[in-house]
Amino acid sequence: MSRWRDIKQGKVEEQTEVELEENSSETPCAPILTRIKAFITDTFLITTPILYIVLYLIMGGGETFSQFRIEGWGLILIIHFIIIMIFWLRTGQTPGMKAYSLKIIHNLDEKIPFYSLVIRYFVLLISIISIFGLFTVYFRKDNKTFQDIFSNTSIIEFDS
Repeated sequence: MSRWRDIKQGKVEEQTEVELEENSSETPCAPILTRIKAFITDTFLITTPILYIVLYLIMGGGETFSQFRIEGWGLILIIHFIIIMIFWLRTGQTPGMKAYSLKIIHNLDEKIPFYSLVIRYFVLLISIISIFGLFTVYFRKDNKTFQDIFSNTSIIEFDS
Protein backbone atom coordinates (compact mmCIF):
# COMPACT_ATOMS: atom_id res chain seq x y z
CA MET A 1 0.00 0.00 0.00
CA SER A 2 2.83 2.40 0.77
CA ARG A 3 4.30 1.92 -2.72
CA TRP A 4 1.03 3.08 -4.26
CA ARG A 5 0.97 6.04 -1.89
CA ASP A 6 4.55 6.99 -2.80
CA ILE A 7 3.73 6.85 -6.51
CA LYS A 8 0.54 8.85 -6.00
CA GLN A 9 2.40 11.58 -4.12
CA GLY A 10 5.13 11.72 -6.78
CA LYS A 11 7.96 10.45 -4.59
CA VAL A 12 8.61 7.46 -6.83
CA GLU A 13 8.10 7.35 -10.59
CA GLU A 14 5.96 4.57 -11.91
CA GLN A 15 7.82 2.22 -14.25
CA THR A 16 6.40 1.69 -17.71
CA GLU A 17 6.08 -1.74 -19.31
CA VAL A 18 9.10 -1.05 -21.53
CA GLU A 19 11.26 -0.28 -18.49
CA LEU A 20 10.01 -3.41 -16.74
CA GLU A 21 10.94 -5.54 -19.77
CA GLU A 22 14.39 -3.96 -19.92
CA ASN A 23 14.94 -4.61 -16.21
CA SER A 24 14.11 -8.29 -16.51
CA SER A 25 17.25 -9.84 -17.97
CA GLU A 26 15.78 -13.29 -18.46
CA THR A 27 13.68 -14.24 -21.43
CA PRO A 28 10.34 -15.79 -20.49
CA CYS A 29 10.18 -19.54 -20.98
CA ALA A 30 7.56 -21.16 -23.17
CA PRO A 31 4.40 -22.48 -21.48
CA ILE A 32 4.69 -26.00 -20.13
CA LEU A 33 1.73 -27.32 -22.17
CA THR A 34 3.38 -26.25 -25.43
CA ARG A 35 6.63 -27.87 -24.35
CA ILE A 36 4.82 -31.12 -23.53
CA LYS A 37 3.14 -31.13 -26.95
CA ALA A 38 6.53 -30.66 -28.63
CA PHE A 39 8.00 -33.48 -26.52
CA ILE A 40 5.18 -35.87 -27.49
CA THR A 41 5.61 -34.94 -31.16
CA ASP A 42 9.35 -35.65 -30.92
CA THR A 43 8.63 -38.96 -29.25
CA PHE A 44 6.53 -40.08 -32.19
CA LEU A 45 8.80 -38.62 -34.87
CA ILE A 46 12.22 -39.56 -33.47
CA THR A 47 12.10 -42.03 -30.60
CA THR A 48 9.47 -44.47 -31.89
CA PRO A 49 11.22 -45.17 -35.23
CA ILE A 50 14.53 -45.68 -33.41
CA LEU A 51 12.83 -48.07 -31.00
CA TYR A 52 11.35 -50.15 -33.82
CA ILE A 53 14.60 -50.19 -35.83
CA VAL A 54 16.60 -51.40 -32.83
CA LEU A 55 13.91 -53.81 -31.68
CA TYR A 56 13.21 -55.55 -35.00
CA LEU A 57 16.07 -54.85 -37.40
CA ILE A 58 19.08 -54.84 -35.09
CA MET A 59 17.99 -57.08 -32.22
CA GLY A 60 15.84 -59.42 -34.32
CA GLY A 61 12.65 -59.23 -32.28
CA GLY A 62 11.14 -58.76 -28.87
CA GLU A 63 12.50 -61.99 -27.40
CA THR A 64 16.12 -61.07 -28.11
CA PHE A 65 15.48 -57.53 -26.92
CA SER A 66 14.10 -58.83 -23.61
CA GLN A 67 17.21 -60.99 -23.11
CA PHE A 68 19.60 -58.10 -23.87
CA ARG A 69 17.50 -55.26 -22.48
CA ILE A 70 20.41 -53.12 -21.22
CA GLU A 71 22.25 -53.33 -24.54
CA GLY A 72 19.06 -52.57 -26.46
CA TRP A 73 18.12 -49.51 -24.42
CA GLY A 74 21.74 -48.36 -24.47
CA LEU A 75 21.74 -48.51 -28.27
CA ILE A 76 18.42 -46.66 -28.43
CA LEU A 77 19.70 -43.90 -26.13
CA ILE A 78 22.98 -43.52 -28.04
CA ILE A 79 21.20 -43.16 -31.39
CA HIS A 80 18.60 -40.82 -29.86
CA PHE A 81 21.35 -38.71 -28.27
CA ILE A 82 23.19 -38.33 -31.59
CA ILE A 83 20.04 -37.34 -33.51
CA ILE A 84 18.84 -34.86 -30.86
CA MET A 85 22.32 -33.27 -30.62
CA ILE A 86 22.42 -32.80 -34.38
CA PHE A 87 19.07 -31.01 -34.30
CA TRP A 88 19.96 -28.89 -31.26
CA LEU A 89 23.39 -27.89 -32.57
CA ARG A 90 22.20 -26.99 -36.07
CA THR A 91 18.99 -25.09 -35.37
CA GLY A 92 18.33 -25.19 -31.63
CA GLN A 93 15.10 -27.06 -32.40
CA THR A 94 13.82 -30.58 -32.82
CA PRO A 95 10.96 -31.27 -35.27
CA GLY A 96 8.41 -31.08 -32.43
CA MET A 97 9.85 -27.79 -31.22
CA LYS A 98 9.75 -26.41 -34.75
CA ALA A 99 6.10 -27.42 -35.09
CA TYR A 100 5.21 -25.39 -32.01
CA SER A 101 7.61 -22.47 -32.70
CA LEU A 102 9.92 -23.25 -29.77
CA LYS A 103 13.67 -22.84 -29.61
CA ILE A 104 16.45 -23.55 -27.10
CA ILE A 105 18.56 -20.57 -26.11
CA HIS A 106 21.49 -20.23 -23.75
CA ASN A 107 21.00 -17.71 -20.97
CA LEU A 108 24.53 -16.29 -21.18
CA ASP A 109 25.70 -16.57 -24.80
CA GLU A 110 24.10 -16.40 -28.20
CA LYS A 111 25.52 -19.76 -29.25
CA ILE A 112 24.64 -22.75 -27.11
CA PRO A 113 27.78 -24.61 -25.95
CA PHE A 114 27.91 -28.34 -26.63
CA TYR A 115 28.52 -29.20 -22.96
CA SER A 116 25.36 -27.30 -22.01
CA LEU A 117 23.29 -29.36 -24.46
CA VAL A 118 24.82 -32.60 -23.19
CA ILE A 119 23.99 -31.62 -19.60
CA ARG A 120 20.45 -30.72 -20.70
CA TYR A 121 19.94 -34.09 -22.42
CA PHE A 122 21.11 -36.23 -19.49
CA VAL A 123 19.33 -34.16 -16.85
CA LEU A 124 16.16 -34.49 -18.96
CA LEU A 125 16.53 -38.28 -18.84
CA ILE A 126 16.99 -38.13 -15.07
CA SER A 127 13.94 -35.85 -14.77
CA ILE A 128 11.77 -38.23 -16.74
CA ILE A 129 12.90 -41.25 -14.71
CA SER A 130 12.69 -39.62 -11.29
CA ILE A 131 9.42 -37.69 -11.78
CA PHE A 132 10.76 -35.04 -9.35
CA GLY A 133 12.29 -32.98 -12.12
CA LEU A 134 9.05 -32.84 -14.06
CA PHE A 135 7.27 -30.92 -11.32
CA THR A 136 9.84 -28.17 -10.75
CA VAL A 137 8.09 -26.06 -13.36
CA TYR A 138 5.04 -25.77 -11.11
CA PHE A 139 7.07 -24.32 -8.24
CA ARG A 140 8.82 -21.60 -10.26
CA LYS A 141 7.32 -18.41 -11.64
CA ASP A 142 9.64 -18.34 -14.67
CA ASN A 143 8.47 -21.78 -15.98
CA LYS A 144 12.00 -23.21 -15.88
CA THR A 145 12.31 -26.95 -15.60
CA PHE A 146 14.98 -29.00 -13.84
CA GLN A 147 17.02 -29.36 -17.05
CA ASP A 148 16.74 -25.62 -17.80
CA ILE A 149 18.22 -24.76 -14.43
CA PHE A 150 21.13 -27.21 -14.63
CA SER A 151 22.10 -26.50 -18.24
CA ASN A 152 21.54 -22.72 -18.04
CA THR A 153 19.25 -22.83 -21.07
CA SER A 154 15.64 -21.91 -21.74
CA ILE A 155 13.01 -22.94 -24.25
CA ILE A 156 11.31 -19.88 -25.66
CA GLU A 157 8.50 -19.21 -28.10
CA PHE A 158 9.42 -17.20 -31.16
CA ASP A 159 7.75 -15.98 -34.32
CA SER A 160 9.07 -17.86 -37.32
